[in-house]
Amino acid sequence: MLSYLLRKLLLSIPVLFGVTVIVFAIAHAMPGDAVLAMITAEAPSSEALIAMRRGELGLDQPLYIQYLNWIGQILHGNLGRSFVNGRSVGEIIGERLPMTLELMGVALLVAFLVGTTLGVISALRQYRLTDYSLTLGGFVGVSIPDFFMGLLLVYVFALELRWLPSSGISTAGDSFSLVDNLRHLILPAAALALFRAAIFMRYARAGMLEVLNKDYMRTAKAKGLRPSTITLRHGLRNALIPLVTVFGLALPTLFGGSVVIETIFQWPGIGLMFIDAVVNRDSPVIMGYVLITAIIVMLANLAIDLAYSVLDPRVSYD
Repeated sequence: MLSYLLRKLLLSIPVLFGVTVIVFAIAHAMPGDAVLAMITAEAPSSEALIAMRRGELGLDQPLYIQYLNWIGQILHGNLGRSFVNGRSVGEIIGERLPMTLELMGVALLVAFLVGTTLGVISALRQYRLTDYSLTLGGFVGVSIPDFFMGLLLVYVFALELRWLPSSGISTAGDSFSLVDNLRHLILPAAALALFRAAIFMRYARAGMLEVLNKDYMRTAKAKGLRPSTITLRHGLRNALIPLVTVFGLALPTLFGGSVVIETIFQWPGIGLMFIDAVVNRDSPVIMGYVLITAIIVMLANLAIDLAYSVLDPRVSYD
């Protein structure tokens, strides 16, 4: 197991290097100029002032020098400083990351539990009304994009019914409380979870149907075990194996979806930070966001690879 982890971590190094090259190239190919984006009508400027400001930010150097300087900062644990406010990019991401992880963690957990449960129920009721209804609901779920679902939830539950707040992480002017935070979390988490719950449901149904007719399932029935024991202990564990891969594939799309959902609900996570950075042409923040996202996704995929050995004893990493 240890040797497998070391091999995966070593293979991650060239992948991360490729990510840094692509991210740097895209960030500097964006239209617009970071210095010009910071100039306002109240702060008139001249060509000399613009040139001086570009020199202070290091934007007057060749691109390969800028890239090498950025890589050097990363190797020293520093993601650089924001062009807009001069703050450390690591500090900015560190402040926003817990909110994004809260949103994504709740959304992914709810999607997995709800989707898996409904998928198992659908498989056990194959070709019945329950199965047809859940399958139809799954098709509807995967057909509705995150942003439309978010707007729909805001219209129904925030504007019409007025049950839940429409934006933010807590009520403005009130002291922070867990209950208030959870009320603000429900709508954005639901918008992210519904699409992925439908995907989990479809894979859970297919996986469960595949294992229901296996020899070990018939053997368990012949032993006189209770149906719940057969389903949960013998069937569900093997049906979950394909879902592990789906779980890993959901992480990158969840980061992308969180950017849109955080913007709609003004959730102060790294997704909203990324949009602000793009508007302000704040390249260090953009590059730091993408790099941190890549690292989190790679570590999560490594954990999912290890989960295979827990769910399937036939898988060995020795």
